[in-house]
Amino acid sequence: VPSPATAAEPPALGLVRTRAGFDALEADWNALFDRAGRDTQLFQTFNWLWHWANHFLPAPGERGPELAIVTAHAEGRLVMVWPLVVERAGPLKVLGGMGEPVSQYGDVLMEERPDAPALLRAAWDVVTAETGADVVHLRRVRADAVVAPFLAEIGAVPTMELAAPFLDLASAPSFAVYETRYSASARKKRNRRRRKLAEHGALSHVWLTEGADAEALVAETFRLKRQWMQARGLVSPTLIDPRMAAFFADAARAASHPAGCHVTGLVCGGRPIALEIGVRCKGRSATHVIAYDLDFEKWSVGALLMEDSIRRTADDGLAVFDLLAPGDAYKLEWADGTVAVRDWTVARSLPGRVYSAVYLGHVRAAVKRGLDALPIGIRRSLVGALSR
Repeated sequence: VPSPATAAEPPALGLVRTRAGFDALEADWNALFDRAGRDTQLFQTFNWLWHWANHFLPAPGERGPELAIVTAHAEGRLVMVWPLVVERAGPLKVLGGMGEPVSQYGDVLMEERPDAPALLRAAWDVVTAETGADVVHLRRVRADAVVAPFLAEIGAVPTMELAAPFLDLASAPSFAVYETRYSASARKKRNRRRRKLAEHGALSHVWLTEGADAEALVAETFRLKRQWMQARGLVSPTLIDPRMAAFFADAARAASHPAGCHVTGLVCGGRPIALEIGVRCKGRSATHVIAYDLDFEKWSVGALLMEDSIRRTADDGLAVFDLLAPGDAYKLEWADGTVAVRDWTVARSLPGRVYSAVYLGHVRAAVKRGLDALPIGIRRSLVGALSR
């Protein structure tokens, strides 16, 4: 038991800038997450970020994100980890969350402490000063995140807001009871499609959390996703980045550092026709990547897999089925509610203010609108070129 004098000492802050320093945190990080981690912090586990580091940290001499992980120790234990990185945007230094683009929620991992606001302020002062960041751009921060009140308090500007739909499975004693909230006609329609689909081959459901078969299904998920994007002329540099597929292949194979990743699928006649890559953590299951075979599109196989996945999550006793942002229409059809997810920006230099106001505030959205407005043929050609 710490003495009153020791307990009153402020936590000791540190800044981890190397891969070796990150790896050395493993045991303490895992212990902190076991004590204080929330189910919404599934992308702040050590194992998840360990896989991220293997694929997204640059090799020596290459450009890419540099670690800037803030730690705090008190009473002989790790009490806070704020996983951050610094990247270059031209001449600017941009401080952001560790885990981009695979992590979908950003947050700080911290014990509940009476000095939490002061500790966050001290951590902020250390990391912004030591990194010399021109801009802090923290993406996809949930409205209920630990760090959200602090960002609002310091005057951070929201540059984007999305909705993350979710299902409250704990609100019903079983999936059979839960699914009665959906209309009878919708349930009958899915059952009818399932019967029609079964005429083309026996239906089965696959669920894998490790091994070579899980790795192979991840590869097939990304192949189907890219095929779907090509057909619709959708542009997503994230999904066509080979590091994204490689990250999930390793996380699903789980040869080391299991990160709660799973791959599940609807199989017809031995052929996977709809696939989902998801993550589980402390009673929450999040659907990260969904794809389906275009040859089976008319049977709405994505919706059939969604139903199977929700049922499995409920039967396994998890409380929340998280559809992640954005709040697309097909997600809202299933959801009980949504949580706001915001990108927060703080400019710390004159060039940083220009970057925040012009690029983050306007140019990104304008580029997306411009791409969406292109004829589908041109967009398909662009997707094909980016994929190659």
